[in-house]
Amino acid sequence: MKPVVHIVDDDKSYRTATARLFSAHGLRVETYESGDQFLARLSTCEPGCVLLDLQMPGQSGLQIQRRLCEQAPLLPVVFLTGEGDIKASVEAMKAGAKDFLEKNSTAAALMEAINRALIQCERQQARHDRLQAQRALVASLSPREAEVFRLVIRGHLNKQIAYALGISERTVKVHRHQVMEKLDVRSLAEVVSIAANIGLIDQDTAAPSP
Repeated sequence: MKPVVHIVDDDKSYRTATARLFSAHGLRVETYESGDQFLARLSTCEPGCVLLDLQMPGQSGLQIQRRLCEQAPLLPVVFLTGEGDIKASVEAMKAGAKDFLEKNSTAAALMEAINRALIQCERQQARHDRLQAQRALVASLSPREAEVFRLVIRGHLNKQIAYALGISERTVKVHRHQVMEKLDVRSLAEVVSIAANIGLIDQDTAAPSP
């Protein structure tokens, strides 16, 4: 799916000119005259970025950004302002804004900011998809495999797992092999990495590699 640049600005002439600039560079563009209109029409499954005016009637740019953090956290935000505002800039950056530009910035500077935001979106989406795939793999484990998995990632040896679950070490080895097969990994380090990625353990306290 081709990413879309969402332009949210109450200045019609600026929206139109900016949309033409992005379209001329082969980008998909959607425009909105207010933050409320943007949120009402937003498709959270589409990749892209947001060019967001800081000061608008109704909800401000910072208020819209806070809503986006909940509804579409993978969409990077590039803020626009007609006047320099250091306090707002700092607040926006702390909340995850990709860039903060004045409206009189050059077309080249604007395109550069949008391209950076789209690259960030692509990377975040890839990471999100990877984590979703890893969660699905872990969810595919049988109840017994899941028990073995949880003990393995915490550094328990086969004999400790066998004692804890009331099964033989040989059975533990079979389940460990099945876990490795289902997770499509070849080492304990990879198993631990998956567990840490999806938040089952803290990477700093994960099981060490043998």
